[in-house]
Order: sequence, then C-alpha cells, then structure tokens
Amino acid sequence: MNIRRTQLLLTALGMVTLGTMEMSIPSVAQTSDPTQIVAKDFMFNPTPLTVKVGSTVTWTNKDDEPHTVVSDTGEFKSGGIDTNESFSHTFDKPGTYHFTCSIHPRMVGTVVVQ
Repeated sequence: MNIRRTQLLLTALGMVTLGTMEMSIPSVAQTSDPTQIVAKDFMFNPTPLTVKVGSTVTWTNKDDEPHTVVSDTGEFKSGGIDTNESFSHTFDKPGTYHFTCSIHPRMVGTVVVQ
C-alpha cells in the first residue's frame, strides 16, 4: 500500500491529525443504542441483548416484510410491525426472555435482564 493511500485510510479511521484539525470516530457506545434490537434480513440483531432491570427494549423492523415480537412465555407480544415501525417492552424482572417472530418462526432472539 502506498503512503498516500495509507494516510487516507488512517485519516478515515480517525488516527491521523491533519494540521490543527483532528479526525475522530464516534465510539460504539455513541453510535448504537444498547436497548435496541433490529429486525433486518430476517434476523434479530443483536441477540442475545443484555440489559438492566427497568430497561425498555425497542425492536425496529428494517425489512420490507412485517414481523412480530412474541415472548415464548407470553410476557410480551407485538402486533404486526411494518417497515420502520417499532415495538417496545419494559423489563421489570431479571431473567432470560426468548422471543420469536410468529410470522417467520426461524427468527428468534433472547433478552437477558440483569
């Protein structure tokens, strides 16, 4: 890799200071919501998701097909969630909560509440 290309790559990664202007990249904590689960490509992500008691978890559908979020114990159940719509549930007790999409049963996930 030539020097100019390396400088461009490092600059893009926020690792090079250019004059008085310093490049930086937001940390993962700044760019992701620790209580958000996304339905995309017929998968829930992230899973498992670990949250604290009292947290509200929000599932957002980023697919072109509707999805649901249904707890295997009946703790929570959404209706159909269309593209770019969301469903939220607040977890008041510690435990491990498994869920699925009732429309697409291979879509499964877990929320761990500590």
